Amino acid sequence: MSNPVSNRRIVLGVTGSIAAYKAGEIASRLTQWGAQVDVILTSGALHFITPLTFQSLTSRKAYTDDDLWGGEGHVTHVGLGRGAELIVIAPATANTLSKLAYGIADNLLVLTVLASQCPLLVAPAMDAGMFQHPATQEAVRILEQRGVMFIGPAEGRLASGLVGRGRMVEPAEVLAAIRWRLGRSGPLAGRKVVVTAGGTQEPIDAVRVITNRSSGKQGYALAQAALDVGAEVVLITTSTALTPPYGARVIMVRTAADMLEAVLREIQDAEALLMAAAVADFRPRVVHGQKIKKEDGIPALELEATPDILMAVAEQRAQLGYPRRVIGFAAESDDLLIHAQEKLQRKRLDMIVANDISATDAGFEVDTNRVTLLFADGRIQALPLMSKEAVAEAIIQQLVAMLT
Repeated sequence: MSNPVSNRRIVLGVTGSIAAYKAGEIASRLTQWGAQVDVILTSGALHFITPLTFQSLTSRKAYTDDDLWGGEGHVTHVGLGRGAELIVIAPATANTLSKLAYGIADNLLVLTVLASQCPLLVAPAMDAGMFQHPATQEAVRILEQRGVMFIGPAEGRLASGLVGRGRMVEPAEVLAAIRWRLGRSGPLAGRKVVVTAGGTQEPIDAVRVITNRSSGKQGYALAQAALDVGAEVVLITTSTALTPPYGARVIMVRTAADMLEAVLREIQDAEALLMAAAVADFRPRVVHGQKIKKEDGIPALELEATPDILMAVAEQRAQLGYPRRVIGFAAESDDLLIHAQEKLQRKRLDMIVANDISATDAGFEVDTNRVTLLFADGRIQALPLMSKEAVAEAIIQQLVAMLT
């Protein structure tokens, strides 16, 4: 399993905006991901960036309007359009949006779009007031009705020095949207997958909590990997420090009780639950409404158990039949496989991912993980130290096999 951009044919259109420099990073990253990127520059774009820039980044010819009127001009746009699996225009000016809406095919880029049969994604970029102008808004409305996907524009400082909506979103956001769009035809297309991430927080008083060291990185990587194979992902998370994957529906929670409620609601029609969150086992029996003052002395905390989410899932699953597959996680500091096997059986899981949190290069707060997969049928698969993204891909690969 790999990034859905790999080995895909993408046409990247670049139009006449100062934001054209951002297209260089998009072309570079797509190429690094293994895509074949054909760049088309409009005459306006040539005032800001050169074809040589893109040829250097993609190792492929970059096209201009000169190619439209060359020896193969009558078929260049057809070859580019019919060969593309996705066309991305970033930046897309107001002029280009209007031409696309009304079919004014007076340059190679618009001709290529008209000749294509693939999805179109545009990242608008223009100065103050232009995006909100009725003419531009009408073009946007027409294009959206045709299924064109818009990413941005964002609010921010514009080339004129004014502040408003019109700024092209950052390359990372465009790349995330591209990745999501190309993943829609994956093996889990249209199937709902619920992922939990992060460590819950159990309040002691108005400012203090009991929590753990979980960063949520593994859960977020799982959400991205599920999106990459086409799943409709619901990410139930406690983390505010990470950027959610593009395309995931995010539900923010705080406590174990909050997470339990969200999980039981969302799994009723879900194909799978990936319970990667580090849920607190205990919480204070009494929560103080005000901050506890140190002048009052050291308080004694009486703890009680938090709800066992996976046990509640097992009970609901037995009644409803959903989710079809449940994957749990076991973070242990001793007797890893013994504790993981016991949890797998007791909570009626299809698979459990066990990791030793005592390792300094794996688990909490780092970007790598070393896990062992235990299956309900008795199989055990140990994975070497790898990035959390690679671990997530391996887990989703197992989920795809379970569901398909």
